[in-house]
Amino acid sequence: MAWVYLFVAGILEIVWAYAMKQSHGFSRLIPSLVTLGAMIASFGLLALALRSLPLGTAYMIWTGIGALGAFAVGIAFLGEGVSASRLVAAALILAGLLLMKLTASA
Repeated sequence: MAWVYLFVAGILEIVWAYAMKQSHGFSRLIPSLVTLGAMIASFGLLALALRSLPLGTAYMIWTGIGALGAFAVGIAFLGEGVSASRLVAAALILAGLLLMKLTASA
């Protein structure tokens, strides 16, 4: 169950990052509230996952899901550019996440 908590926590990290962008520096109420709610839920689920997963593994995967997800959301919804070097960087993050998951002891 810890891996499910961690995955959902990572998805919520993407949600709060996107909502924070939409809040325009916390000047818009609804995106600001979504940001805070998703942050609290993400941290809470991360805390639950950390009950049984190693810190380094859980934290790397949590931030990696957020980083890759924010990268994808930026491209898909915010018109951010795609280049070969950015795609290689994202692939390297993904490779690191997969290796971390495959070698995790819990």
